[in-house]
Amino acid sequence: MLTLKTLLIICPLVFLAGFVDAIAGGGGLISLPAYLLAGLPPHAAIATNKMSSTIGTCASTARYLKNGFVDWQAAVPCMVMAILGANLGARLILLIPQQYIQYLLLGTLPVIAFVVLKRKPVRPGEQPDVIPRGRQLVLAGAFSLVIGLYDGLYGPGTGTFLLMVYTGLCKMSLERASGTVKLVNLSSNVTSLVLFLVKGQVLVLLGVISGGFCLLGHFIGSGMMMKNGSKIVRPVIIVVLVLLFIKVISDMAG
Repeated sequence: MLTLKTLLIICPLVFLAGFVDAIAGGGGLISLPAYLLAGLPPHAAIATNKMSSTIGTCASTARYLKNGFVDWQAAVPCMVMAILGANLGARLILLIPQQYIQYLLLGTLPVIAFVVLKRKPVRPGEQPDVIPRGRQLVLAGAFSLVIGLYDGLYGPGTGTFLLMVYTGLCKMSLERASGTVKLVNLSSNVTSLVLFLVKGQVLVLLGVISGGFCLLGHFIGSGMMMKNGSKIVRPVIIVVLVLLFIKVISDMAG
């Protein structure tokens, strides 16, 4: 049941997640814990978070499409692979009992946060090493399948992981990779969201309301020219994760 207390916990944190995501990425490390801190069961938290994050991703994807930052030759096959991976990942997470997802959270969230916060940013205009186009497309498709599976299974940090892989291993320029990442991420989000909706795991009203806050956070964050945005992002993510750890451990002890 949707309560005022639930909204007061989730909506500000999801807004903050959208804001953080627009500045430096990693918003999912705030939004997913927000639903869990509000007391949603793990399956419902993951599914409803997928709805609000999909709404936010739609807005940022539209911005990149408008600016033409998409490598369509890579985007189309990568989207197909991400859809296949997300479908499998979403089906797998629904098979895992709720109590085991808590252990999954405790084990993986700190690792994901470390990778996201410690990544080396790619600068606009920076030209990566050149590799054969065919090899680049095969690598991008393979990694899109794996990361799409992760997105369906779990989700936080997906966009960051895709960008790291496309620019670091597939040697795409930041300009070509950025829009492609958004399209691939949106594809995996929508795929897993549809499955979660069919399985009745999404709290739709909560997802729509929190999705609006996510959009607002994206809008304000993307409109701010901020240097060293990670100085804000790091402490926010750390505080939210510490709160989540305290809650999960207390739930397990109880």
